[in-house]
Amino acid sequence: MPELKFWEMLAIALGVSALGVLGDLFESLLKRDSGIKDSGAILPGHGGILDRFDSLLFAVPFVYWFCRLFVLR
Repeated sequence: MPELKFWEMLAIALGVSALGVLGDLFESLLKRDSGIKDSGAILPGHGGILDRFDSLLFAVPFVYWFCRLFVLR
């Protein structure tokens, strides 16, 4: 996206990196607290389908609100 400034790209990259890890940890915490090893049987041996998207739980809302507040003025 060429219309982004360098600091905006850097902030999005750092935010997505940190929040992607937090999303993964949060989903793992939910599974651990409920005593579930896999969150589904669609992808056996991979921890379930939610494990494919858990990093997006916090990263996507961050990018949306960051763009709403700083990019799309």
